[in-house]
Amino acid sequence: MTETHTPHQSVRVDLGSRSYDILIGPGLIEAAGRHIAAALPKARVLVVSDETVAGLHADRLLASLAAAGVDTSLLTLPPGETTKSFDHLIAVVDRILEERLERGDAVVALGGGVIGDLSGFAAGIARRGMRFVQVPTSLLAQVDSSVGGKTGINSPRGKNLVGVFHQPALVLADTDVLDTLSEREFRAGYAEVVKYGLIDRPDFFAWLEANRAAIFAGGPARVEAVAESCRAKAAVVAGDEREDGDRALLNLGHTFGHALESVARYDPARLVHGEGVSIGMALAHRFSVKLGLCPGQDAGRAEAHLKAAGLPTRIQEVPGEGFTLDALMDRIAQDKKVSRGSLTFILTRGLGQAFVARDVSPDALRGFLTDELSA
Repeated sequence: MTETHTPHQSVRVDLGSRSYDILIGPGLIEAAGRHIAAALPKARVLVVSDETVAGLHADRLLASLAAAGVDTSLLTLPPGETTKSFDHLIAVVDRILEERLERGDAVVALGGGVIGDLSGFAAGIARRGMRFVQVPTSLLAQVDSSVGGKTGINSPRGKNLVGVFHQPALVLADTDVLDTLSEREFRAGYAEVVKYGLIDRPDFFAWLEANRAAIFAGGPARVEAVAESCRAKAAVVAGDEREDGDRALLNLGHTFGHALESVARYDPARLVHGEGVSIGMALAHRFSVKLGLCPGQDAGRAEAHLKAAGLPTRIQEVPGEGFTLDALMDRIAQDKKVSRGSLTFILTRGLGQAFVARDVSPDALRGFLTDELSA
């Protein structure tokens, strides 16, 4: 891994007729109108955002679209994970129809993962499929949820259980907007960056260990971290678009993390997604050690880096109650990777050696979680 001093980087997601570019770097919101008009000539646009993000960035995006001659309207929604719901999905689709947008028009998602997932799902079902553009404004969204076409909403029975695969036409990851994130939000997004190193890029993980402070400070190291994360995800998506095989590796830490989020009722005061993923990745490494798959020193190194970034690695670090063995086992049984009742986890044989483990023993999992909850 080497730093780049190029202001912008471009990553191609190669999916044949559904291929698209991810542009990464500073100042891309001000240039968004030009890029969107070039990618989607003559398209009318509905920008979907949340109230917090819209207050920070919508004026610049709307001005850029207007300068490029793009006919645009704006819909703002409440912030937070609870917005990924049927009620708000209906609101977005209804606005699309009210504006008389056609299949050749586009929805532009300006926000984090919640807005991107919800807007992409609405675009995927309105008119039986419209185009959409991702303008992710959180680190987590820039390196993960905006790339790959997984869209959806939550159900009371679990996270992301309702949705469609619907690829964007373009992703614009403006790294300047990351300066407006709280320290907690940036740390949470960094968990997803670390994930790519832990899946199958040990050299990237070592680079992160050496450059974490520079990434948090901003500049070329931050752009490179986002770009390398996007390259990692693009490579996996190109080989397994619909998560039939190796794409499941991108869920390292997510089976545990989603269960924790669900038990916490998606309350951001208790836990946000990246924090759940951080705990989940640490759990996945410790579970792998217990199963005799992974050296203890590798699990310790992964956990140490997450801790150094200010991220939680233990269930006990989540405030509040409800994290019982039965509650966690119930949520894990609802995970999307469950196949015909068999538990599937992403486990690891060492740093950068993650693999899909099918038919994981429920008894082994219960024993492991019992130990973790009593630690």
